[in-house]
Amino acid sequence: MFRVKKLVTFLSLSALSLPAFASEGGGVSPSAAKLVNLGHGWSITNSMVTGWTISVLLVVFVLWLVGKPKILPTKGQALIEALIESLRDLFEPIVGKQAFPAAFPILVTFFLFILFHNWMGLIPGVGTMGWGHDVDGHFHITRPLIRPFNSDFNGTIALALISFGAWLIMIFKFAGPKIILWDLFGNKAEKSETPGWLYPILSLVFLLVGLIEVFSIIIRPFTLSVRLFGNIFGGENLLHGTGFFFVFYFMELLVGLIQALVFTLLTSVYIGLICNHGDDQAHDDKHGHTAEAHH
Repeated sequence: MFRVKKLVTFLSLSALSLPAFASEGGGVSPSAAKLVNLGHGWSITNSMVTGWTISVLLVVFVLWLVGKPKILPTKGQALIEALIESLRDLFEPIVGKQAFPAAFPILVTFFLFILFHNWMGLIPGVGTMGWGHDVDGHFHITRPLIRPFNSDFNGTIALALISFGAWLIMIFKFAGPKIILWDLFGNKAEKSETPGWLYPILSLVFLLVGLIEVFSIIIRPFTLSVRLFGNIFGGENLLHGTGFFFVFYFMELLVGLIQALVFTLLTSVYIGLICNHGDDQAHDDKHGHTAEAHH
């Protein structure tokens, strides 16, 4: 623990000793720069252009890597298949077998999209190319041409709303209103094993807990978006403020991976908390029907 503290102290002092060459104001602007004004309050920003460009390049890269699928896979196809299989093993137990076929495509898309956009800030030229002016012999960027999509709060809000919308569709399709209401407000205590005077009190407790849970569900898009934006935006400022010190590149690689996993895992957990209830019941029903058929 002492060594870790010494390392953190050393890195902090090293960061303070390095020159910064960020945007005007000493860091990355909280808002994306407007590149094209469409009028009526609408505009195309640098983060939007970056998001579109990287998404297209990512799709083209995957198609090129896989090529024409073959029974005996190429190296590129084997790499993609190994990645998909690993993500499948990770998400299927969480989401549940019933909802997994519908949820898996969007979960994989979330993970790859967020991961590559998190790493966008590590590409040379990102945030340091654009329009600006000289100040005391140093060029300061006032309107960068490229900005990581996830360092724009609007981008992370959009991702969180898509996640929330997908969650709503999944739970109503694979669980239904009855299971949803029971999961939120139902009395989870076994009536036969609970004293009669205690059961109504527990029903009231579960009702109050359900109301709190509804509030936590409502703020999920906000918490998802703030968590992702805060980490990526903070990382961008860290890189710019430390003169792109190479040690922080490795830190941001790890942060980008972790945040992509966190966002995707939370989405899968939200789906599985409700949709995964039906798997055990469906399994029991299947065995019950099989037993009846044998009799």
